[in-house]
Amino acid sequence: MKNLAAALFGLALAFPAAAQSEIDGLYQKLPSPQPTSDPDKVEVVEVFWYGCPHCNRFQPYLEPWIETLPDHVRFVRMPAIFDEVWELHARAYYIADALGVLDDLHREIFAAMHDGGRSLATMDAIRAFFVEHGVAGNDFDKHARSFSVQSGLQRSLVMQAGYGLRGVPVLIVNGRFLVSRSTAGSYPKVLEVVDALVAREHAAARGG
Repeated sequence: MKNLAAALFGLALAFPAAAQSEIDGLYQKLPSPQPTSDPDKVEVVEVFWYGCPHCNRFQPYLEPWIETLPDHVRFVRMPAIFDEVWELHARAYYIADALGVLDDLHREIFAAMHDGGRSLATMDAIRAFFVEHGVAGNDFDKHARSFSVQSGLQRSLVMQAGYGLRGVPVLIVNGRFLVSRSTAGSYPKVLEVVDALVAREHAAARGG
């Protein structure tokens, strides 16, 4: 019995090592750990830009995956900001969030830009888009430069600097690891690597 128990224990140790070896080289470790929004959960941050065709192509893979996440994972979206147009689109994200319509408009913004040919490259164009989707113009104006929206934009700038971002889309796991199609090779593989990293981080937090 002792020999059997030892063998089973050895197998249990081998499984995490095998899973780790399968993802070696398919992610990047951040130079320094970055803060997360909930220390009691493993955080996964999607960094994106509405104008990015790769981000748009990633959504059909990402959205069903989000629905499968266990309770110990917190999923967060964060728009990147690399120039004035990116800042406008990030502002649109945070305005939608402040208005409580983000769930309704997030995919609609992607669709308008990539399927509908709308650049949404001015504040007036973004306002018109929101109004078309049922947001009162006065409500949009009230939130467009609100404290919560400005705070969101500032946080995006600070966090993307901490992540050392060069492009999007990327997923950041627990403020420690970056996974992208460039590192993993394909969008399905991105999610496999993130799953493995999430499992490892959760086990580490539990002392496993």
